Amino acid sequence: MIINHPRFFVAALLLLIGVAQAEPLSGSRPNIIVVITDDQGMGDLSCMGNEVVRTPNIDAFYAKSVRFTDFHVSPTCAPTRASIMSGRPPFKVGVTHTIMQRERMAPDVFTMPQALQSAGYKTGLFGKWHLGDEEEYLPQNRGFDEVLMHGSGGIGQVKLGDFPPNGDNPYFDNVLLHNDTIVQTKGYCTDLFFDAATAWIAEEKESDAPYFSYISLNAPHAPLIVQESYQKRFLELGYDKGTAGRYGMIENIDDNFGKLLSQLEKWGEREKTLVIFMTDNGATHLSGKLKGEKVRHFNANLRGGKNSPYEGGTHVPMFWQWQGVLGEGTDITALTAHLDLYPTFAALAGVDLPDTMQELEGRSLLPLLEDPGTEWEHRELFIHCGRWNPGKRDDFKYKKCAVRTPNWRLVNNSELYHIGNDPSETIDVAADHPKVVERLRKAYDAWWLSTLPLMVNEGLPAVRAEEQPLALRYAKQLEEKGIPDWAPSEISE
Repeated sequence: MIINHPRFFVAALLLLIGVAQAEPLSGSRPNIIVVITDDQGMGDLSCMGNEVVRTPNIDAFYAKSVRFTDFHVSPTCAPTRASIMSGRPPFKVGVTHTIMQRERMAPDVFTMPQALQSAGYKTGLFGKWHLGDEEEYLPQNRGFDEVLMHGSGGIGQVKLGDFPPNGDNPYFDNVLLHNDTIVQTKGYCTDLFFDAATAWIAEEKESDAPYFSYISLNAPHAPLIVQESYQKRFLELGYDKGTAGRYGMIENIDDNFGKLLSQLEKWGEREKTLVIFMTDNGATHLSGKLKGEKVRHFNANLRGGKNSPYEGGTHVPMFWQWQGVLGEGTDITALTAHLDLYPTFAALAGVDLPDTMQELEGRSLLPLLEDPGTEWEHRELFIHCGRWNPGKRDDFKYKKCAVRTPNWRLVNNSELYHIGNDPSETIDVAADHPKVVERLRKAYDAWWLSTLPLMVNEGLPAVRAEEQPLALRYAKQLEEKGIPDWAPSEISE
């Protein structure tokens, strides 16, 4: 045994003075559960200051979590999911929209779940994929062992690619794709996705392999539908039906999240499992009516929401909890992003990444998790809402775009906000800081040029509803063998 190494003496000294030395996180191989909601903003949690909606389970989770307080995603959903899965900006893997075949992640991406699989992880997706519905793009062929998913960007979006029957009864009793078979399910979709994920975890926890569970909800995305019991309190307060539905959806998510954590606790999985709660972009439904009067809903004092280049479009909740390993009630203020999840998970899992894969542009968050005060190199995040009409891309270069640094946000190539002093983006200070504007403009121009060759889905033809991939698959299976009923396995206590 070699004892003359400096690390040995440091460890011995720490033991003598009664301080435990934290184990390095790299290669620690925890189970990983990511719960990501759809169109839920920074202000849609009571722990973030919302005084109307009640989210006690997420609040309790937040209180004992590591919180990334300056975490950013893309302004809309498919781009955010593309970055999580690829470790790159969405435009660089072909995703520039949520529809028009521009939501399809480039086939040559070596995905994050594929990386985890290569390190021996079992992987499951429950809910929303939204990165392509053709066979080669499906999650079953992009790194997921277990899949329960709807089509397109939302349940009931039949014209955009979801299963035809879901247009009749969105969010209840849905037709979904379970692995290779289209199935008929029962119940409310959010309940089902959590139940399916929990049942799959129940099976996987019995094996020696760690697991990655991606619980990717379509709620609280519109249509704003939930059980009447979840709407009742808000309607009684005098809120409009849309607000009652949306806040009810959020409270339903909170109940399901609490049930998941409780089940993990019963199984003794909390000390083996990293659990993450996040959302995919800024909030929708930012206004409504209360007793007939128009009101603005709480948005954590951020400007803008979904599909906005301002702070409210990209700044979202990000809470991490791993009992006994990560700190509790710890805030990490460094500028972080969805790009960072891939390299972080790969480092945790001890993945040996192939030399021929795409270049990861995110950073491992392990240094920050091990020491929240560690020095974090300056970075620039480039943001664009995309969604231009066919053939209009170049006209949109400076429309609905932003560059974000730790202190600054340059919006639409002209407006500049000092985020540290003005997080609500109320005062444009571009005239006072011309050098900052010039520097960020040059950086943005270089980034835009770098993305153009990689926008592989531009100029594709529109697809009619009946020709969407999952519509064709549904019609074929219905004719050949029908649509079987399916439900998650029962969980034995």
